[in-house]
Amino acid sequence: MAERDNRGGRRERDENPEFADRLVAINRVSKTVKGGKRFGFAALVVVGDQRGRVGFGKGKAKEVPEAIRKATEQAKRQMIRVALRDGRTLHHDTNGRHGAGKVVMRAAVPGTGIIAGGPMRAVFEMLGVQDVVAKSLGSQNPYNMIRATLDGLKQESSPRMVANRRGKKVADILKKPEAEVAEA
Repeated sequence: MAERDNRGGRRERDENPEFADRLVAINRVSKTVKGGKRFGFAALVVVGDQRGRVGFGKGKAKEVPEAIRKATEQAKRQMIRVALRDGRTLHHDTNGRHGAGKVVMRAAVPGTGIIAGGPMRAVFEMLGVQDVVAKSLGSQNPYNMIRATLDGLKQESSPRMVANRRGKKVADILKKPEAEVAEA
């Protein structure tokens, strides 16, 4: 059964309804040929399960709905998993970079919300982050901003991952060193 989407087109019901998608940008491109101009469309889509998995894709086609469908399929194939603290924020502050796009992402206390602009906000919403403060520096190109955001999220590591890497227990990683305990 087909359903109407918010862009006015028809979209086949997804076989994986656990994924949410967000259209970030549509770009109309034209090619000049002998008889005039031929128009095409490029779509940028972010897909996530809102529980720690996110991916982005781009699709090109002569029609907007087809470009969006292609981008969504590519995004589902390229998903990454990100460890979240309490299922709502990042474990630590991180920076991401791709080309001229630079982003700074900081963990935030409960109730902060998503303080981020445009394409970065779409990534955080699809990822399931509820509290984060982020700033985009450099390029305003949505493709580079999303890639820089995902680069920073790939660097994110949880205490469990750090403990496994060091061969220690999570409690050893999280407890304060004795010097700090003596001062406090």
